[in-house]
Order: sequence, then structure tokens, then C-alpha cells
Amino acid sequence: MRHILLAAGCVLLWSSAVRADVVDSSASGFTVKIAVQVAAPATNVYRALVDRVGAWWDSTHTWSGSASNLSIEAAPGGCFCERLPNGGGVRHMTVVYVDPGKLLRLNGGLGPLQDMAVAGSMTFKLTESAGKTSLEVTYKVGGYAPGGLESIAKPVDGVLTVQILRLKKFVETDAP
Repeated sequence: MRHILLAAGCVLLWSSAVRADVVDSSASGFTVKIAVQVAAPATNVYRALVDRVGAWWDSTHTWSGSASNLSIEAAPGGCFCERLPNGGGVRHMTVVYVDPGKLLRLNGGLGPLQDMAVAGSMTFKLTESAGKTSLEVTYKVGGYAPGGLESIAKPVDGVLTVQILRLKKFVETDAP
């Protein structure tokens, strides 16, 4: 019974902190949207997003096993990259639109999507009001994968939701 109450409490806490949805999915693509309120100005959220990605991203979702190897160059053509041992590297996404403190858009496929015939567009939209920030993350993916893309929409949504919750916690507490 205690485990059921603990799980219910976690769901209530999580649902009040973030809205995450697969808003559309089909064999040829999907869209996930995550919305969260961050108790900090948009400039702080943006700076953490681009300058401190290695501090809040979950290391289990990296190729190197360490989020400290991640970086985002927030300029058109910039790289969301990861250093690998022995001089290797990964370009996870390419920066295509930058409006500091307001919007960051990247193109590419994260994780296993990188090896598929897909294109992805991820937008981080920040809106500040009364010293707090509404952060909306939208990831649209389309293309071809054997068996279709519909079945991976929920797992992608789950992984991204965890990352955005870690960003929120990092900005608010300085610890992911």
C-alpha cells in the first residue's frame, strides 16, 4: 500500500510540474510537446540551456557516458555536440535559429533517431512573466524507419521530459 501511495504522489507531483504529450504520431512521424514553468527569469533558463547542458543532461542518455562531454554552440550552424574518448565526437543536432532568452531551434535526430532516415526539428520557446519562465519544447520528427515511427514517439517523449525536468531543477536549485 505504501508503494502505491508513493507512486501516486510522484505522479501528482510530476503532472503538476510538467505537461508532456505526444500531440501527433503516425508511421511517418510524430510531434512531442513538453511545457514546464521554471521559477527563474528567461535569461537564466536560456543560459543554463545553452551554456550548462553538461550540468543538467542525464549522462545515461549520452554516447560517451558523461554529460560533461556535451556542448551547445548557440549560433546558426552551431553544434549540439558530444566529445568521445580518443578524439571522437558526435553532432547530435545543428543550431538553426537563435533568439537569446526567447527561442532556440535545432535540427537533427537524437539518440537512435540519428541512425534513421528521419529529420527532426526541436524548438525551445521561452516566455517570461513576473520573473518566471514558461518553457515549451516541441520536437517534430518525420521520415522513414522500418516498422514506422509511431512506436517510438512515447519513448522519445519520456526521455525528453526527463531532460526538461532536470533542466528545470538545475535552474531552480543548481542541481539536476
